[in-house]
Amino acid sequence: MTTWEYLTTPLLIHNTAAILNNWGKQGWELVQVIQGPEGGLVAYFKRPVTAEAAGNAGLAAAAEASRQFDGGAA
Repeated sequence: MTTWEYLTTPLLIHNTAAILNNWGKQGWELVQVIQGPEGGLVAYFKRPVTAEAAGNAGLAAAAEASRQFDGGAA
């Protein structure tokens, strides 16, 4: 059985393609884009969890999303 991890991230209208391409290169598949509670767009992604990353994959993805959204370097 496949186990999935999920990621949500805001989509900035002026940079949508770059954001989607960046997550796609990291193995994330776009599931849906919806309007967020404050009017902006929110993208929902999923990817299969590998056995070695199962323990903390979601936390690492959330940290990466936070760095990218805040404009910080990895």
